[in-house]
Amino acid sequence: MTPTSAASRRRTPGSRSGSRARRGHEGGRGPRLLQGDCVEVLAGLRAGSVDAVVCDPPYGIGWQNEHWDGGAIREAAARVGRERLTPNESFEVWCEMWGRECARVMRPGAHLLAFGAARTFHRLACGLEDAGLEVRDTLMWLYGTGMSKSRRYPDGRATTLKPAFEPIVLARRPLEGTTEENLAAHGTGALETEACRTEGRHPADVIASHEPGCGEGGCAPGCAVALLDAEADRGRAASGPRIAPSRFLYCPKPSRAEREAGCEALPEQVLDLFPNAGPRPDGRTHNPHPTLKPLELMRWLVRLACPPGGLVLDPFCGSGTTGAAAAIEGRRFCGIELEDAYMEIARARIAHWATSRAAAEAKAARRPLGRRR
Repeated sequence: MTPTSAASRRRTPGSRSGSRARRGHEGGRGPRLLQGDCVEVLAGLRAGSVDAVVCDPPYGIGWQNEHWDGGAIREAAARVGRERLTPNESFEVWCEMWGRECARVMRPGAHLLAFGAARTFHRLACGLEDAGLEVRDTLMWLYGTGMSKSRRYPDGRATTLKPAFEPIVLARRPLEGTTEENLAAHGTGALETEACRTEGRHPADVIASHEPGCGEGGCAPGCAVALLDAEADRGRAASGPRIAPSRFLYCPKPSRAEREAGCEALPEQVLDLFPNAGPRPDGRTHNPHPTLKPLELMRWLVRLACPPGGLVLDPFCGSGTTGAAAAIEGRRFCGIELEDAYMEIARARIAHWATSRAAAEAKAARRPLGRRR
């Protein structure tokens, strides 16, 4: 199955046909998966019930000309009377639509973390502000595995740079009273920074990823983490101890084992992230989600935004990485996803990590965050 097939349309915003919010799994304090268009499903959730929103929505950049990242967003904006807009304007309107529903179901002072693209995240931030949320910060996730999508032009020219970071907008529902009063009344309003320290230091708003080839013996060429430390080594003063820049949180990109954990019984499908790059080795996988985020990164974000035992909402559940992170970190989870195939994958992955909590925590303890591998 190719990335343009039904299973690879990661999320189709604003689609109304067949989006009846069918419940995929619910039971006690276990994960709850709901199927349907996120704006419609969110409208049926109880107000003031969510402790944090952690999500990776479509970026509005027309990724590989997929309808869910372009046309569907414009259609959603048109349905609320916002026609004849540019693609970026439509994206901002759509972000306000789902952001407003998120703000309604969030507790006062609850935080929202949403990934974006470098050229459209300003529209994401404005849409969330228009939805009634306060933008508090922008985190930067650095990595070295991006690839320029530009064609080659004469004399070595191109129209794009190699992507090496993704912004993460940090927003908050307005407080009721002071921070102290809001914490006492709702348990939200402040970030869980103590649980997210890196080498004992207050967490920063920069996150870096290792290259896939990094290991215990050292980093692969071009690794963002190693480059940060190398630059500091080159410019450090002769006296005084050096504080490595890689004290920022960093984590590896998802390995094949991480991608497929829990999905071994599901059928293999084709994953081709660069269909225009010519023939490539077989890319068959049990989890063909095209924009998978590292589990360690999502665990850190869940710990940062959601109080222990709280409820995490992901309106764009995809293959369930946020849900898996919530299960490992002892948070409750509610995810919304449109596609049948990803519902099945998310259910399998979350169940796997929920039963592997002790092993996952032991593995994390063996490699302290912020220590170069």
